[in-house]
Amino acid sequence: MLKLENKIKLDANTIKAPNLTDLFTADDLNKIGEHIWEGYRQDKQSRDSWEKRTEAAMNLAMQIVSTKNFPWPNCANVAFPLVTIAALQFHSRAYPAILPGNQVVQFRVEGPDPTGEKGLRATRVGNHMSWQLLEEDTAWEEQHDRLLLSVPIVGCAFKKSYHDGSHNTSQLVLAQDLVLDYYAKSVETCSRKTEVITVYRNDIYTKVTTGVYADILNEKWYQSNAVPMSSTHQVKEDKRTGMAMPQSSEDTPFTFLEQHCWLDLDGDGYREPYIATIEHSSHCLVRLVARVDRVEDIQRTVRGQIISIRATEYYTKYSFIPSPDGSVYDVGFGVLLGPLNESTNTIVNQLLDAGTMATTAGGFLGRGAKIRGGAYSFSPLEWKRVDSNGDDLRKNIVPLDVREPSPVLFQLLSLLINYTGRIAGTTDTTLGENPGQNTPAQTMQTMVEQGTKVYNAIYKRIWRSMKEEFKKLYVLNAIYMEPLQLYGAKGSKALKEDYMGDPSLIAPVADPNLTTESARVQQAIMLKQNATQTPGYNTDEVERRFLRAMRIEDIDTVYAGTANNPPPPPPVELQIAQMKIEMERAKLQAEQMRFVLTLQEQHNMNQAKIAELSAKSTLALEKADGVKSGQEIAAFTAAIGALKTQDDMLQKRLALILERMDRENEQAVNRGRISSLEGSPYDTGSDQIPGETGSGA
Repeated sequence: MLKLENKIKLDANTIKAPNLTDLFTADDLNKIGEHIWEGYRQDKQSRDSWEKRTEAAMNLAMQIVSTKNFPWPNCANVAFPLVTIAALQFHSRAYPAILPGNQVVQFRVEGPDPTGEKGLRATRVGNHMSWQLLEEDTAWEEQHDRLLLSVPIVGCAFKKSYHDGSHNTSQLVLAQDLVLDYYAKSVETCSRKTEVITVYRNDIYTKVTTGVYADILNEKWYQSNAVPMSSTHQVKEDKRTGMAMPQSSEDTPFTFLEQHCWLDLDGDGYREPYIATIEHSSHCLVRLVARVDRVEDIQRTVRGQIISIRATEYYTKYSFIPSPDGSVYDVGFGVLLGPLNESTNTIVNQLLDAGTMATTAGGFLGRGAKIRGGAYSFSPLEWKRVDSNGDDLRKNIVPLDVREPSPVLFQLLSLLINYTGRIAGTTDTTLGENPGQNTPAQTMQTMVEQGTKVYNAIYKRIWRSMKEEFKKLYVLNAIYMEPLQLYGAKGSKALKEDYMGDPSLIAPVADPNLTTESARVQQAIMLKQNATQTPGYNTDEVERRFLRAMRIEDIDTVYAGTANNPPPPPPVELQIAQMKIEMERAKLQAEQMRFVLTLQEQHNMNQAKIAELSAKSTLALEKADGVKSGQEIAAFTAAIGALKTQDDMLQKRLALILERMDRENEQAVNRGRISSLEGSPYDTGSDQIPGETGSGA
């Protein structure tokens, strides 16, 4: 545990600070630097065996060999390219499948989109992020290309995504240069990640001047020549490149260790996320910054005590095949094929040495052979004179008994190469070779599909890693992007509010389920055929997907869509039929309105009659003086009740009629059919609605 004189709290000021080293004493900086170095040393020691396997895998892939002196000096020393072929085959398929064109990012539309606003937002986000990766970050595609070649050999690689002050960037970090605890469960849960970086003098000077690094220009290690990281590392590089690294000079870059770790710098018992950078040889702390982008990522109690912190994760792991021993470092062809490749190399060299021995073997020369000294060489039709007769010469020259190259070894070699291809998925059909004459097309297609099963699972892992990388870049846009950004030659617009949504909706354009060009084209053709035969398809999107599958560039220029190219007018016969339907619809609506007005008029007459009878009943009640008046009042009351009953029925019929009118009008519009007026319930000669019981008024 660190015991420091000065303590700092993680708040808004420390989050925004470019460097926190000036808040500590020299003794505190030394303690932090040694703490960082000790963590790096422990993690590097935990992966020592992995480094040896990785070095051997890289030597096999690059066909690095050392001089052999057995069974004789400078004997056969061939490195058979099994790992190289497997890596190149994977790369040649993965690169065009993962990066299909100038569109690499898409934003999925989730839920209904009646106004089309979600679709427009998705288009803006996809176009803008694709431009950021392919145009703004000019090194992204090249580094992704290198990643797809390194991953199948080593087993994994990493992308470091961050905002460098001007734009988002994702840098390739090889697995050899990112030191993690070997048995960490994942990159995200690993408490300590150390990246080995090299920095030149001019870059150090710039970082010191701008405040990114502490003032280290007067340090002894900076004033002297830079020292390489380690002699072992230099030996490895010399083997692979075949060249010796130049001696230390002013142009030699310095080696720094950038560690993403958790440090308790405020003494509250909870370790906070920081990024600490030290120089490799002196362990001098040159930079210390918080690994949190926003204050909202810090969860506190009411009293201000930290509960938890959501640290910013910079690294995304690209996985090849998960390691069976649970390591965070995955397995590549270099490890899987390494023993087979070594055995293949041994057999090939034994066959070559046997052939050399069988071709150039000497023998024993007896004392009875009288031959002048010196080496003899023969030319065609040439005869040499000797002092011995033929019998003596034949008896005294005994050739060495050497066997021809063993056919059993050759069969074993074929067996090893065959099973190596099974592991790597580099079978004859996947390599483009014909397995035999008269092979049915369906059989060939099935063989190719089964041969690419190994690659399909790996593509899905690559696709998943790309999705995680794009999510990080999406969040960085939400934090650092301007409210409105113009980009590209055409001045396209990108809005910051578009990046305030769910990052999980971002995804690569590449389809992880389609790993072959023929499968992608076949799917696009089938989709286009279904769209022409079945209604309901988005024909514009179908056409664009078809053009993308055919690798057509500048799709927006080639195909403008139906919005800019309206469909041709319908045939004249269809137009006449539609006009007749509209006339029938207008006639029906007029008939409907006439009948409704008739019912409304009858309702008004009933209301007036009721009012008149009510007035007469009230007047008779005021003058009531006998039985006759009582009978008149009873008659008025009965008449009023009958009229109200009749009017209630009339209003019920009117409501039913209006409801049916709305329903039938909707059906007429949706289906394009108009019911005939004959027998219509709106006919004024009918007193009863079909389905209604009882008589009318």
